[in-house]
Amino acid sequence: MSARNLYVTAMEPQSGKSIAALGLMELLAGRVDRLGFFRPIVTRERDSQLELMQRRYGARVAHALLADEANRIQPYDELRKHVVAAYKELERECEFVLVEGTDFDGAAPALDFGLNADLANELGAPVLVVVRGGEPEQAAAAARAARAGLETKGCTIFGVVVNRVPPGQLDAARAAHEGADEPVYFIPEADELAHPSVADIATALGARVVLDNDGTLQREVRDVRIAAMSVEHFVEHLVDGALVIVPADRPDILVAALASTVSPDIPPIAGILLTGGQPLGNSARKLLSHAPFPVLQVDDLTHVAAAGVQSARAALGPADERKIAAALGVFESNVDTAELEERIALERPTRVTPIMFEYELIERAKSVRRHVVLPEGEDDRILRAAEILLRRSVAALTILGRPDEVRARAANLGVDLAGAEVVDPLASPLREEFAAQYFELRKHKGATEDYAHDRVADPSYFATMLVHTGKADGMVSGAAHTTADTIRPAFEIIKARSGVSVVSSVFFMCLADRVLVYGDCAVNPSPDAGQLADIAISSAETAAGFGVDPRIAMLSYSTGTSGKGEDVDRVREATEAVRERRPDLKVEGPIQYDAAVDAAVAELKLPESEVAGQATVFIFPDLESGNVAYKAVQRSANAVAIGPVLQGLNKPVNDLSRGCTITDIVNTVAITAIQAAG
Repeated sequence: MSARNLYVTAMEPQSGKSIAALGLMELLAGRVDRLGFFRPIVTRERDSQLELMQRRYGARVAHALLADEANRIQPYDELRKHVVAAYKELERECEFVLVEGTDFDGAAPALDFGLNADLANELGAPVLVVVRGGEPEQAAAAARAARAGLETKGCTIFGVVVNRVPPGQLDAARAAHEGADEPVYFIPEADELAHPSVADIATALGARVVLDNDGTLQREVRDVRIAAMSVEHFVEHLVDGALVIVPADRPDILVAALASTVSPDIPPIAGILLTGGQPLGNSARKLLSHAPFPVLQVDDLTHVAAAGVQSARAALGPADERKIAAALGVFESNVDTAELEERIALERPTRVTPIMFEYELIERAKSVRRHVVLPEGEDDRILRAAEILLRRSVAALTILGRPDEVRARAANLGVDLAGAEVVDPLASPLREEFAAQYFELRKHKGATEDYAHDRVADPSYFATMLVHTGKADGMVSGAAHTTADTIRPAFEIIKARSGVSVVSSVFFMCLADRVLVYGDCAVNPSPDAGQLADIAISSAETAAGFGVDPRIAMLSYSTGTSGKGEDVDRVREATEAVRERRPDLKVEGPIQYDAAVDAAVAELKLPESEVAGQATVFIFPDLESGNVAYKAVQRSANAVAIGPVLQGLNKPVNDLSRGCTITDIVNTVAITAIQAAG
């Protein structure tokens, strides 16, 4: 049986079809297990779109020909046969294949469009055509021409995307396309997608990367400044996000550029491009070694390099999380993805893969759009994650820290926090209110008014008070603090829900083909039988709340009735307590890990169990075994561990590992927002 497919093509260069392809892949990855991405003809062997789709979505990817090869193939039918053969080989491995058409690098876009139409027919794929916005009537005329061309070729038209619609022109664009036979989707121009990154410029010029600290190549280049004047006048003409083009033998300019990172009066630059090919002096190299911006070098003279920079185009690279977030944000906020999903006829899968799980997290968080506070405004990962969360409209954010310092740090990182509120606990007018409330909450424990006043100035306590008073819906911390620092304020202020004897945690373990839930691996050192039962029930509820069908394995060193001893008896007692309190839950215990996950072992040890061999929720008997196990699986199986996610609190507070990645932070904020929505 052939895989379902869709062909995305464009009418002209710079239409932004890669944004449409990315938005569709994000939608498909949340619903399709074996997803493919195909490009008939690419300009270079390492195609950035293929790399992006493979790395981000785990998609099976392929291309048929390089452009040079395609130009040499005669007759035309042979070229089409090459493409079909390569596509069919990929199709055999996939349930759905998204095809992105050839780029318009030649002098005859009409011929390229015709080729894409022919290839769509050969692959039996409906066509989604992308036209560039511009003036509304011109865009509408381009869409009509595209329809006519596709109909002449006998193509099935899926719809039209009008991309890069100028600001303020969306209503006029919709009016110009009124009465179209197929659905038309409108995406406005996004400045952050129009600007090339330093990496894009490096690729366009074939530049050498002299310095790139912590992913700074992804900074957006909003302007260009050629340093052909004195330092004084050079600084006067700097603008935010400028790429500075300067001969390598101008150390004075390099020092001035470095000063832009420490002075709030000098706009932060995007990077430096050294020209002329002269070697960078040792002193200058040392000065720049810790610069928060990238440094490129070319052998070309300054005027030649400047011309090359002006011709560089923005692209979606596989490592450019900021631009990917911006592209997905603008696509998802303007295209009705639910309608698209229905038209593509995507069925909700019976099992949840890691990619599907993360997709659901983001989509659900966006649908409820809660307010989350991040108390660690001094951490670069928090600031980078905040920008991604804002660009994708995952949550409203409050970041704690001195506003001038946080925003200066963000500017040096090339991060845009325009949509976030930045609050200094020390200077906030809420401090007095929070101190009074904290005093009332803790005076029975000996807290004084002075102690309360000092306590709520601590970012973790201030953030917890924001949640407690309803000024924020949830908190995420732990990137720069211990678990105790994060959860102690929650235990003191927010406290456990009624009926919950113990606050606990789970990790969502995203393996290659499924998502498992591990509890409790972070909070309770030695839970008794009643607490273990509570942890199991809470973990099952958390799992179900995030789309994982709960089948609970109460883990021990023994399976069934084979073992005796205090530890295994505790697990057995906890299992019976779960069955008594929640007869609707599927639970097995005591059970060893291999019997819980391996159907063959389960058949030998517990052949009648409805959990053994297919468990999804794993309850460890103590903190030591749980923490060791989750880290062993995380490292040995290359799994993504999301958590610890706290459960049982009145309001959501979640902890991060101090080794967390930006993706971990984004996912944890999404989880917190979903928990806050109930």
